[in-house]
Amino acid sequence: QVQLVESGGGLVQTGGSLRLSCAASGRTVSNYAMGWFRRTPGKVREFVAGTSWTGSSTYYADSVKGRFTISRDNAKNTVYLQMNSLLPADTAVSYCAAALRGLSTSTTAYAYWGQGTQVSVSS
Repeated sequence: QVQLVESGGGLVQTGGSLRLSCAASGRTVSNYAMGWFRRTPGKVREFVAGTSWTGSSTYYADSVKGRFTISRDNAKNTVYLQMNSLLPADTAVSYCAAALRGLSTSTTAYAYWGQGTQVSVSS
């Protein structure tokens, strides 16, 4: 019983930055591993970044490694995705999700999903 709400999406130029936030309610996010996924037009939802329930372990897709950073503030029940050096290929609807167990790159491991927020990067 978790509700997730993303915010922070928008339009930015190539090389710019955005910070996405995912606010959780219903339960504290410390009980879950958290992940960020994205869906580009005409493609399936793909894994972007994830963090363990403690925040001690993180994992990133190769396409965003070195540019994106996932973090969490369990006291605020919030997960963040700092996106730097954005590229047009990053244009997508971004979703945060909460997993019942450990960190995973698979959508099937996540029981709760936000509604998504649009990230658009102009060239």
